[in-house]
Amino acid sequence: MKKIALGLGLAATCAVTALATVGAKDRPAELRLNQIQVLGTHNSYSQGVDKHLLAMADAAIGPQLAIFTSRMTGEMKRSWEEYHPNPGSLSDGLTYRFPSLTAQLDAGVRSLELDINHDPEGGRYAHPAGYAALKAKGIADSEIEPRDATDMDKPGLKVFHIADFDVRSSCNLFRTCLTQLRRWSDAHPNHAPIFILVEAKSDALPIFPGSTAPLKFDRAAFDEMDRTIFDVIGRDHMVTPDQVRGTYPTLEAGVLAQHWPTLSQSRGKFVFLLLTALDPAALAAYHEGHPNLEGRAAFLRATPGQSYAAFLLMDNATLRAKEIPERVAQGYLVRARADIETYEAKVNDLSRANQAFRSGAQVVSTDFYKPGNGYGTNYVVRLPGGGEARCNPVNAPKDCALNR
Repeated sequence: MKKIALGLGLAATCAVTALATVGAKDRPAELRLNQIQVLGTHNSYSQGVDKHLLAMADAAIGPQLAIFTSRMTGEMKRSWEEYHPNPGSLSDGLTYRFPSLTAQLDAGVRSLELDINHDPEGGRYAHPAGYAALKAKGIADSEIEPRDATDMDKPGLKVFHIADFDVRSSCNLFRTCLTQLRRWSDAHPNHAPIFILVEAKSDALPIFPGSTAPLKFDRAAFDEMDRTIFDVIGRDHMVTPDQVRGTYPTLEAGVLAQHWPTLSQSRGKFVFLLLTALDPAALAAYHEGHPNLEGRAAFLRATPGQSYAAFLLMDNATLRAKEIPERVAQGYLVRARADIETYEAKVNDLSRANQAFRSGAQVVSTDFYKPGNGYGTNYVVRLPGGGEARCNPVNAPKDCALNR
């Protein structure tokens, strides 16, 4: 009897094990953070540039820019044409503006871009030279678009595009912007992960008398950035480089092993992606002493082969139509743009947007996520299938059912 009972017990155990194995095979693979695609906005804080300033900038810069680009050759020309592939003036490239960050999140946008400017003492950018130039030309305050100067005199990272010129922002302090995001997240705790692109700016546009020289980003500035992110957003509401690296020898090794957290683990969280316009000094200031971004808040723009490579900026999905899907399949996060310097909205052409979505770039950014633009066309970029995220067309499992 004992042998019979033992045999029945073993048979039952084997049956349960077999059923469990079959169930595991039939169970859909859990979607990972890098296997989704979201719609984002570019310079998401922007309130637009006053038309008088745009006219002054075009008059001052247009002829110089034409001469500058005509003299480009070799690699410099190829790089310029990749990131500036379309014809157009400076003012054309800035013909966009956005509502508040939270309004964009309410609309389903899941990637935002914030440009930060170093201002440790406060007040450095409080009095834009461009506005002084407008007054010197006799343009009345009533004719100039209002600019909110709240907190511009306080120490801390400031959020705007170009000093003295493109400075109208929906949230002037980086800390204020992040506070708005965290409050929205707390009110929507199960949201898809939100990708925040942060660009460290040091661009100067010295065309106005008394222009301000922007401060370069050094290690202290980036340490301040990280402290602010950790303080306001909180480590428990973030996906960090340390989490993706895990026990792998480098961050890139973790990326290539697809060691991204699952979508369910990433819900309600933020992913910070840092750009520095490939300024070698700024790049080094963030990763020196942190070769795999140990302890850092953001994934740094990289090129494959670097120990910290996880995030690649490939804005021109038309030019990179072959490479982007390959990099996405390998495990990297990629940002591409649906429109570049507003040209696609001007000519009402969605071909670049469609290519960006097909490429599998996890973040596809646009300046036109809702109807209405300065050109009067009906150009609008929407995430295919709608919703806040969709299964990535390149690397998501075949049985992915995110939008079903």
